[in-house]
Amino acid sequence: MAEVGLVRFAQVALDVAQATVRRYRTVFSKHQFMQPQLLAILCLMRYEDWTYRETKVRLAEHSELRCVLRLRSVPDYTTLYRFLRRLDEAAIAQALNEVVRRMVLPSPRRRVQVAVDATGLAQAARSTFFVRRLHPHTQNRCRGGMGLKWLTVVDLQRQLILAQSARQAPWNDCANLPGWVAQAHAQTPIGCVWADAEFDSERHPTFIRQPLRAVSIIPAKRGKKTWAIHGVRAPMRGRFPRKQYCRRALIETVFSVAKRKLSSRAPGCCLLTQRRQALL
Repeated sequence: MAEVGLVRFAQVALDVAQATVRRYRTVFSKHQFMQPQLLAILCLMRYEDWTYRETKVRLAEHSELRCVLRLRSVPDYTTLYRFLRRLDEAAIAQALNEVVRRMVLPSPRRRVQVAVDATGLAQAARSTFFVRRLHPHTQNRCRGGMGLKWLTVVDLQRQLILAQSARQAPWNDCANLPGWVAQAHAQTPIGCVWADAEFDSERHPTFIRQPLRAVSIIPAKRGKKTWAIHGVRAPMRGRFPRKQYCRRALIETVFSVAKRKLSSRAPGCCLLTQRRQALL
């Protein structure tokens, strides 16, 4: 179980949800449950790694949670599933931006140091090693064996996620780095960007250094060592700052904490629900 109390977490989740989504989806809604309440319940479900049925039972047993979430009755598990299906990823992004806004103090002089990386999430509780041993000739492409790729932009000082995305693995996301960095820069000014060799490209340090006026530390490993490279990538191959690049490992700490204390799974029967679960 996570270290933060459930009641306190539910209160914060409800406050963030109220500032993010509307009370009701349409004027023709039943008005039995508000959208902020359902979004807070989904966050609580992912925080404790509950299933839909477990969430219904836990809320029925925990009167303090119902009081904090202002629930007059417990929603059915089908209600939570249908709300997750209707939930837009833009609403989850707005909720993340609201969390960042509350935790990052506005200071025009302060520029954060961020790292960009991705990690894999399993679709089920079974081991990926077992899947590879069971299907050695399919290259892990059986049902439930592909997994999901969770990509984040993390503030290394606070270990706070500034931007995120999720998609089915395997996938090369080199071309998407400018969009994620720009999304994080809109929340707080960025001073330095760390990334691994997957994002090695001439347009990435050019984008980071010119429009954002930040520093980029990305290993220039694409191409043979005998090739003569030019532009911003040339100093990265000749005089690479290895001591400064060691700070990029702090994003692996964020992944480790999320998987150990929350969950390493993105459960769901389809890609849409798996992506929602990963972002939550």
